Amino acid sequence: MNKVKIVYWIATGLLCLGYLAGGAMYIFAHDMVAEMFPKLGYPVYLTYLLPIVKILGPVAILSRYSLALSDLAYAGMFYHLLLAFSAHVTSGQPGWQPSVIMFIALLVSFFTQNAARKAQSPYAGRRFGTAA
Repeated sequence: MNKVKIVYWIATGLLCLGYLAGGAMYIFAHDMVAEMFPKLGYPVYLTYLLPIVKILGPVAILSRYSLALSDLAYAGMFYHLLLAFSAHVTSGQPGWQPSVIMFIALLVSFFTQNAARKAQSPYAGRRFGTAA
């Protein structure tokens, strides 16, 4: 296994683990999350939708059942992490650091996916090569 594949799987594992842990937190600590959301400027009803998306996103990326769905999951995570960072910083609430770490993992995972996976994304480019 070459270095790019190892980097891809570490970044993707970190990204998916973070999203699955976040989804679990939204489910098992819902009261805490629902209390925090208005402080960040978001409506509470999003706390019922986000755990579903936070679980299905990593499933789409890891399974690669549909390449378009996998790319859509990456796009959704991209905007989610940007908005999470922005909400924490502008509201003055702590907790922006995980969104930065996850954002870096997302970018690394997305741009190295074609070198590690046989199904090639047309959007990720070929900078790091393609899987054999």
